[in-house]
Amino acid sequence: MHYAVPRMLHDSGQLERLYTDICAVGGVRLLNLLPAFIRPMGVKRLLNRVPQGVPRNLITSFTRFGWEYARRLAKANNPSESTAEFLWAGKRFCELVLQQGFGNATAIYTFNTAGLELLQAARRNGLFAVMEQTIAPCAVERRLMKEEHEAFPDWQNILPEDVHVKEIAKREREEWDNSDMILCGSEFVKDGIAASGGPAERCRVIPYGVDVDIERIDRKLRGGPLKVLTVGEVGLRKGAPYILSAARELKGKADFRMIGSINVLPQAESKLREYIDLVGPIPRSEMLQQFMWADVFVLPSICEGSATVVYEALAYGLPVICTENTGSVIRNGQEGFIVPIRDGFAVAEKLAFIAANPDLYASMSQNARKRAEEYTLKSYAHRLSHIFGSGELLSHA
Repeated sequence: MHYAVPRMLHDSGQLERLYTDICAVGGVRLLNLLPAFIRPMGVKRLLNRVPQGVPRNLITSFTRFGWEYARRLAKANNPSESTAEFLWAGKRFCELVLQQGFGNATAIYTFNTAGLELLQAARRNGLFAVMEQTIAPCAVERRLMKEEHEAFPDWQNILPEDVHVKEIAKREREEWDNSDMILCGSEFVKDGIAASGGPAERCRVIPYGVDVDIERIDRKLRGGPLKVLTVGEVGLRKGAPYILSAARELKGKADFRMIGSINVLPQAESKLREYIDLVGPIPRSEMLQQFMWADVFVLPSICEGSATVVYEALAYGLPVICTENTGSVIRNGQEGFIVPIRDGFAVAEKLAFIAANPDLYASMSQNARKRAEEYTLKSYAHRLSHIFGSGELLSHA
């Protein structure tokens, strides 16, 4: 959401302070002096982390901690070590925030696995405690991903069921127990919390929103192969094997492109490259041309929260094909199609159907635009305001 929540809280007069690990403010902005052509990709992404609309005097950025976390992750030799560093970062971040204090805040807003100690302190001090569950609970994600690894053992290194994974699941449950309200981006997330024994009665489903500032265009099929775009990490969780299946099925009839870091083993990457253009990660500033290249957006995710990239695709007028587990706000048959998880044939079938029906395509594109207008950042702020009411909120992101 790119600091959308603190920006909205500030606009409504509810933000006491934003705590974040690292962002492009203060001394970090000096990186802008580097010529664009020699900036590493990580620096380009960092320079896009700007809390627009939040006054600098309300931001506390733990820059040294952010760099240290990045260094630790880079040194991790396996998924288990990466998970251990993830746990360390969540706990350390809470320590740093608690050292600064809550100021005049009467409530806090945290994110899953990175707010337990803050929520506990808020409860001791009588603050209203809000946490956002950004993805389905760890136990749900692990079960789904274990099934994917069993189906595609040569695609990714499996994360072992070690003490670190169990601690993440335990940490999530304790965060729910210490929260007055749990925000979920989709029913899929809420259902996952209920299935994990969490307090569904304290969950509130609040779909996200995005603002895309482009000139409105009337999309029509342009002839030639259908151009199919996917944005997100290339791996099992985002449904990469099923995109490959669809690309094979539609070879010569559709061009597939995937934007995002590549998190598959070399042999799986080679299979993907036979049928799909793997671009890798790019800065957000370069995403416009990718959305304009595409005719249709596809995201057959196995597990998400509510993928914001789908909201963006709708705003660009792209019909969307996704799964229920993507947590999307699209309506089946109106802005695109919802297909079962793990069904590459269904993805190919819907793509072929769209390509063969130009009038349907134009209608879905118009519906996508209209649907996106219901899920802007302004409407998201309105939905949150109904939940929060009035009062100061301390935010961390």
